Amino acid sequence: MNKKKLISLLVRYLVYALVIIFMVWAVKNQYFSYIFSETNTFLLLLKQHFQLVLVSSLLAIAVAVPAGILITRKSFRRAEWAVSNTVNFGQTIPSLAVLALMISILGIGFKTAVFALFIYSLLPIYRNTVAGIDSLDENLIDAARGMGMTPSQILFKIELPNAAYSILAGIRTAVVLNIGTAALAYVVGGGGLGVWIFTGIQLFDNGYLISGAIPVTLLAISVDYLLRLLERAVVSEGIKRTGGM
Repeated sequence: MNKKKLISLLVRYLVYALVIIFMVWAVKNQYFSYIFSETNTFLLLLKQHFQLVLVSSLLAIAVAVPAGILITRKSFRRAEWAVSNTVNFGQTIPSLAVLALMISILGIGFKTAVFALFIYSLLPIYRNTVAGIDSLDENLIDAARGMGMTPSQILFKIELPNAAYSILAGIRTAVVLNIGTAALAYVVGGGGLGVWIFTGIQLFDNGYLISGAIPVTLLAISVDYLLRLLERAVVSEGIKRTGGM
């Protein structure tokens, strides 16, 4: 076993040990009690959190993937600089600032939280879509043209299947980040598990804080795992090898 693998294993087991110690400490001090004593409230907040992530992520996919595809077309290449910088700019604005700005337009509630999450989800999906399509071998595209394939056939049968690994990786990144950021929806009355997290902070109550934070973490890990399974099911074996899976 080389030095890098040994260090990797040590770090992994150290993290596992710390997680186990934390969970034992939390259970011992009954910091998860609110999940069981206020089950209906917990399920409602979990449902709201899931809805925030689902709606904002689907909107981001519906906008970022087509935008990435369009920018890779020759007729739209000139707009790449403007579009890419606009998307990058949206990512650089602090999330709380986006929420504050949108309150004056959309008011307080679910819509404002969804819009902020939507803005923060665009960049990873858009960037990976463009990178995935641009990384294709031009000889492959030329061969498809030589076979008489139309531009739409090349897109759906050659470009998108070969860029699927990169696109799905961007979606996975955006969704996982979204799950954590959705806790800020509490600030604008958007609901979600952030309600318990911020309540715990305000009241110095570790029970509320941990009962909100741990489910968010577990949700992010679970969704990341499910999306990885989707990648394995959708992406072909050849692309997996060249994509580094």
